[in-house]
Amino acid sequence: MNEGARILVVEDDRALSAMLGELLLDEGYRVTTAHDGQRALHLALTETFDAVVLDRGLPILEGLDVLARWRRSGVSTPVLVLSALGNPADRVEGLDRGAEDYLTKPFDIDELLARIRALLRRHESTAATLVLPGGAVFIPSRRQVELGTGESVTLSERESALLEVLARDRNQVFERATLLRAAFPVAEEPGVVDTYVHYLRRKLGRGVITTVRGIGYRLGTS
Repeated sequence: MNEGARILVVEDDRALSAMLGELLLDEGYRVTTAHDGQRALHLALTETFDAVVLDRGLPILEGLDVLARWRRSGVSTPVLVLSALGNPADRVEGLDRGAEDYLTKPFDIDELLARIRALLRRHESTAATLVLPGGAVFIPSRRQVELGTGESVTLSERESALLEVLARDRNQVFERATLLRAAFPVAEEPGVVDTYVHYLRRKLGRGVITTVRGIGYRLGTS
């Protein structure tokens, strides 16, 4: 089911990174590696992955700092933290900072692979549809919103991209600059975000997106 999924491996131990890369390639995944936090931050902000395996003790930027920055920037890719820091407080911190799973080193290879498969299954099931305010359902792959009234609304590619960023982290308040980077890959003026928020409200109702004064936007009503 998950064959061909793209996985980012972030690990500064190059021998372990190479081993993980070979292991995942043998499982049929496509693998990209990063050996420091800055490179990892850049990759996940500019490319699309299905899952991330993330070490904590990274050069330049610590792993959980990288994860927190991803989440603030609207990156919702599921993350498995793989770390030698394994006491309960460390695991709780990792999960609270935005990780979906946490596995300590040394680890069992079969368990690691099973956890990655579970992560991808959960991601696949939640990626298919997203719930919007008022009981509407958004289907990103079809750029379609099924309203609570039974009516179906088709979005443009840019409308869909913007709504997906907001809907994948419905409690997050996004700055305009973050939405610009996440939803509009081609360089645009910042005002394009406001324009497409207007378009979405016109199609789906004003309550679909809230303006947070002085900051930006989030999904739903205030």
